[in-house]
Amino acid sequence: MLSKIVAIFLVVVAVMGMFGKLRLPGREKLSNVKCPDCGRYRIGKGPCPCKSGKKEPR
Repeated sequence: MLSKIVAIFLVVVAVMGMFGKLRLPGREKLSNVKCPDCGRYRIGKGPCPCKSGKKEPR
């Protein structure tokens, strides 16, 4: 009984590993949303805070 549970667990982990290696269609878009100057992720459609002159609260 315990060996069946361990075997099923290992199969599930292997299947999850195969799905994790798939190329997702949105992955390339995520790499393009970084600011080319500072490297931070831009959220929304506006300019990056490093270009707009706004200071972020800390």
